[in-house]
Amino acid sequence: MPLILVTNDDGFFSMGIQSLFFALKDLGETVIVAPDRDRSAVSHALTMHRPLKVDLIKENCFSVNGTPTDCIVVGVKKILPRDPDLIISGINKGANLGEDITYSGTVSAAMEGTILGIPSFAVSLVGERPFKYETASTYALKIAKFILEKKLPQETLLNVNVPNKTLQEIKGIKVTKQGKRSYENSIHEIFSPWGEKQFWIGGGIVSWHKMEGTDIQAVMDNYVSVTPLHIDLTNYNALDYLKKHGIEE
Repeated sequence: MPLILVTNDDGFFSMGIQSLFFALKDLGETVIVAPDRDRSAVSHALTMHRPLKVDLIKENCFSVNGTPTDCIVVGVKKILPRDPDLIISGINKGANLGEDITYSGTVSAAMEGTILGIPSFAVSLVGERPFKYETASTYALKIAKFILEKKLPQETLLNVNVPNKTLQEIKGIKVTKQGKRSYENSIHEIFSPWGEKQFWIGGGIVSWHKMEGTDIQAVMDNYVSVTPLHIDLTNYNALDYLKKHGIEE
């Protein structure tokens, strides 16, 4: 029976991870190792300045007072009896499209799994409340079955984004490339009770580049977007450019 490790960045008690855990129960032995609270947008952070505490919430369900990446490292190396056959991170409340992946704790957990040599994917729901977790769980299960049967290319993880629609409204799955989107007016000035100016990051107006074949376009068209991401971040065109223009000595 496959051993599946599940985590997220919204925290152990998020409805998304609980829905995913329930959906996977017949696929294999599933273990949750997730942050004890919301750790959104922590990217690939590791906790190195303090010890980590692990709490057993119920059978096969653990919370960690750390980041999603901490959960993967501790889960794989210390909690599970062996390396899992699959790691799934999600279901995230909100999109991880375009540049979001550089900030996302959800995607970074899957990235850490891939670094450890374990097939991994992240899954997110694109939209606003109420979240249709059944839709995302159904497609996460399909993709999990595919990976367990077919595997993934080396050093590759999948970033899955599911439109927040009913199953009947989803048109299917598209394999996509990373799109490009940006946030305007996302830095807000606020004042403390003592009149001190402070800044709050979040929200803002989202804009995107309309390009065929991207994760953003697929989701806008009511398709589930599956974007393969590679651990090797080398820009090979830039590598050739720098060599050609004599930066080497």
